[in-house]
Amino acid sequence: MNIYTVKQKTTPATTPKFSIMIPSWNNLPYLRLCIESIRKNSHYQHEIIVHINEGVDGSLTWIQSQADISYSHSQENIGVCYALNSCRTLATTDYLVYLNDDMYVCPDWDLALVEEIDQLTDPYFFFSATAIETRKQSNCSIEKTYGTHPDNFQEEKLLAEYRQLPMEDWQGATWPPNVVHKDVWDLVGGYSIEYSPGMYSDPDFSYKLWKLGVRLFKGIAKSRVYHFGSVSVKRIKKNDGYYMFIAKWGMTSGTFSKYFLRRGERFDGPLEERPIPFLTRIKNHLKAQVSVLHK
Repeated sequence: MNIYTVKQKTTPATTPKFSIMIPSWNNLPYLRLCIESIRKNSHYQHEIIVHINEGVDGSLTWIQSQADISYSHSQENIGVCYALNSCRTLATTDYLVYLNDDMYVCPDWDLALVEEIDQLTDPYFFFSATAIETRKQSNCSIEKTYGTHPDNFQEEKLLAEYRQLPMEDWQGATWPPNVVHKDVWDLVGGYSIEYSPGMYSDPDFSYKLWKLGVRLFKGIAKSRVYHFGSVSVKRIKKNDGYYMFIAKWGMTSGTFSKYFLRRGERFDGPLEERPIPFLTRIKNHLKAQVSVLHK
């Protein structure tokens, strides 16, 4: 699993605001669209860092031709956890953004995040943008179809409508796109590689932030991206992340999301831990015992 890392020499006109880290696995049409959207729809200039898993579809050659992109490469698919941690070694800004390669960022997606960050006095936060999805995966996203592939992507229609789609700020930032301060990322050790190729690494990262003392997990409604829909996840052999999370933390990720993060609820300030009902605690205890059999 050797990772060949290259830091391309670039001379930006201004200091970049975010280091945007993008894992990619033979997904060139989506990756190109993702990066094009960052270039044309961002309010600020950013540092773009891509990890190319395999790259046999031409994505490695294409990334190598982009003078403004830093990248790392592995000859095999090492999953999102190793990929993100590899990207972190190339990041130079204070703020790390995790973005999927099958996402299209809408205009000023970054401005809304920066405005939230600028109101804070410490780095202990975790913010997520709000995804627009063909079929929403949770109450944290907006359901609206603008295409399922770059070939049928209704970009003009999205750009005309995305601001009007109703959504409020929400609790429980977990999934990408998300942003965290580099010091907080480093304190919790980035994404946990035991979850490779990646399932359940998102709630695990959030739980590590919780243990650190982070209580501001905010989804920003004004920061919007279009998500084509977990293109890479559909192709991989999944890990047993559900039971790995239980064995590690003594509860299901659903319990953490409901009673700690309150994921998808209307945002009303920093979180406080809710009491876990007795029956839920019993179920978590029993599942923790079962998780031993899955090791």
